[in-house]
Amino acid sequence: MQPIVHQGKLNAAGFRFAIISSRWNEPLTMRLVEGALDALIRLGADESAIEHFRVPGSFEIPPLARKLAAAGRFDAVICLGVIIRGETPHFEYVASCAATGIAQAAMETGVPITFGIVTAETVEQAMDRAGLKAGNKGFEAALAAVELVNLYHEIDR
Repeated sequence: MQPIVHQGKLNAAGFRFAIISSRWNEPLTMRLVEGALDALIRLGADESAIEHFRVPGSFEIPPLARKLAAAGRFDAVICLGVIIRGETPHFEYVASCAATGIAQAAMETGVPITFGIVTAETVEQAMDRAGLKAGNKGFEAALAAVELVNLYHEIDR
């Protein structure tokens, strides 16, 4: 016997998306935004159904993600940023707060909120994850958002 399997479709048509990006490490973060936009448009999202919100850093992403999700204007929120380890423990605090806050916002609101924040040891690693070698984490976060939106929509029917 095989169970019934549910998996979201990769079809963004008819859904509204918010993208939140950090201005910190902006050259890399904008590559993530470009990747997310590319994925959404390829999957059929209407450009007018996508809004981009910019915040100072990755630490500020979770509160805005929660606010946007709770407002009911968007079907999914895509969170994008780049945190690169430095010489102080600041990296751990920001990365931990961003990850925990995004997960908490998604659970509290019931809206898909995806994590496209690159956490890297070096600038080179961050560059690779922003589209140079290891794919584009913004593109991947947008794919996950589209899949989850469709899955949530299926469950709510």
